[in-house]
Amino acid sequence: MPILKIIVLAILIFPSFILLAQTPKSSSSSFNKLLNDYYEESLLFFPIDATQIGDNRYNDLLPNDISKPYLKKLHDFYIKYQKQVSAIKKETLNSFDKISYDILTRQISEALEKEQFHFELMPINQQFSLPNLMPSLGSGNDLQPFKTVKDYNNWLKRIDGFVDWVDTAIANCNKGIAVGMVLPKALVIKIIPQLEAQIITDTAQNIFFGPIKNMPASFSENEKATIILAYQNAITNKVIPAYQKLVDYVKNIYLINARSTSGINALPNGAKIYQYLIRVFTTTNKTPEEIYQTGLNEVDRITKEIEALKMKVGFKGDLTAFYNYALTDKQFFPFSTDEQVLDSFRAIYPRIEPNLKKLFNIVPKAAFEVRAIEKFKAASTSANYQTGSEDGSRPGFFNVPIIDAMKYNKLGMENLFLHEAIPGHHFQLSLQQENKALPKIRKFGGYSVTAEGWALYTESLGDELGLYTNPFQKLAAYKSELFRAIRMVVDVGLHTGKITREESIKYMMEKGGRAERGSISETERYMANPGQAVSYKTGQLKILELKSKYQKMLGVKFNIKSFHDAILLGGSIPLTTFETYMDEWAKSQSR
Repeated sequence: MPILKIIVLAILIFPSFILLAQTPKSSSSSFNKLLNDYYEESLLFFPIDATQIGDNRYNDLLPNDISKPYLKKLHDFYIKYQKQVSAIKKETLNSFDKISYDILTRQISEALEKEQFHFELMPINQQFSLPNLMPSLGSGNDLQPFKTVKDYNNWLKRIDGFVDWVDTAIANCNKGIAVGMVLPKALVIKIIPQLEAQIITDTAQNIFFGPIKNMPASFSENEKATIILAYQNAITNKVIPAYQKLVDYVKNIYLINARSTSGINALPNGAKIYQYLIRVFTTTNKTPEEIYQTGLNEVDRITKEIEALKMKVGFKGDLTAFYNYALTDKQFFPFSTDEQVLDSFRAIYPRIEPNLKKLFNIVPKAAFEVRAIEKFKAASTSANYQTGSEDGSRPGFFNVPIIDAMKYNKLGMENLFLHEAIPGHHFQLSLQQENKALPKIRKFGGYSVTAEGWALYTESLGDELGLYTNPFQKLAAYKSELFRAIRMVVDVGLHTGKITREESIKYMMEKGGRAERGSISETERYMANPGQAVSYKTGQLKILELKSKYQKMLGVKFNIKSFHDAILLGGSIPLTTFETYMDEWAKSQSR
């Protein structure tokens, strides 16, 4: 991992930016206590979530979250709070608390409904699963802190928890095989090298040895010697055997029994599972077919915008040639090192900073950092944002996958920065976390449809922020939105049996002008995480719909900064709740 350069927003002063009045507070102390109790108890089930926000009380816990005892306790937890919240009369709450009430009841009901689908029988994939998370946590460069002797001991306990988890994962996968609940073969193939990357017997070269290389100088020599010995033992006798066990199992048993189909519809009860996931990720009751048609319509609309741009720049050739030129011309590949790619991303912020005040009254205090994703998972992981800690001790991270810097296309960097960093995820999620008026389930929770909807919406602000001055960067922005529309088509297509993996890859390349490698990675992402990909466009279209609605309703009273502030102060909430909340904002502007 190269030395990271930090962009610290906390020290970039915006003299004309003021934090507006916070969201109205709860009017019910008893309901607020219920929300707090629910959140605090939930951390015992999801301690990595606590680590994520810098709450270090549970850094030694790694519950076996796919085991029967754990799932039974989790069920009892949700039932307990379902009974408590059912005793609350929603009509007695103010509008602020009604949002929290809706979020709590939705969260509980969705968790209880999820139990029938037994996702624990497919505990591993190439995208988001514990075997992929452990190396990041244990590297010493991620969420898990390594500042004190206790921190180092905490991680050793989590390693013990992982060893138990691996045994349960293998047993659960066998149960999955018996009932036909298995991953597609194409995904299983990608898992194997990720697991093998952790079986490095030279301890000093193993990623889990990272914290030892950076031990605080304040540790005594005896403490250092004890920790080094403990980590060498843990890596040699626990981590490597656990990953080796997984590798052997996946290679010799699971791969043979993996399915040739692409979509979740091929699983027992697959259609019902997919409808559930669509509801979870969009927070709507839209059917897969409705989403599919919306995707097709958006693909057609955005393609026409790209055709117009092609004519404007005078490009000679058809749309396929236009796309291929942007994918292959040497001028778009200026990098030779990973650090050059990262520096190019970092250089975007100074360009947009003078224009942010035209669109926003509020900015987060949280620091922000651009870094490369670990090489072992760069090929199968998309760029993403990782929230910083609540106390500011750890910045938010814009994580960039760089497989080969010389093959990294600079087109799309501007819109990607807006989406993942500023004013996209970093603005929204940091401001949500810094909003003291929000209960913790809203400060630290959220919904993909509004979080990703906001981030995709911010890509449309590039012109106003001083970006997209190069027509090919504008093309990249159009292609990014087109890509999210294509996602709606291929996600639904894959998981309803309309298309196969190979047809999805071909569609993305032909309709979206995407490179083959990226099309493969994205298609397999949707196969591993059904439904999530449709949330982006769903949320963005709702924001654009409301923006247009309020512009017509308010006329000259519509203020774009106030509109953006209202969205950011409300946090990431379900779409139906979001529209009610924003309608209240619009009424307040008309007075």
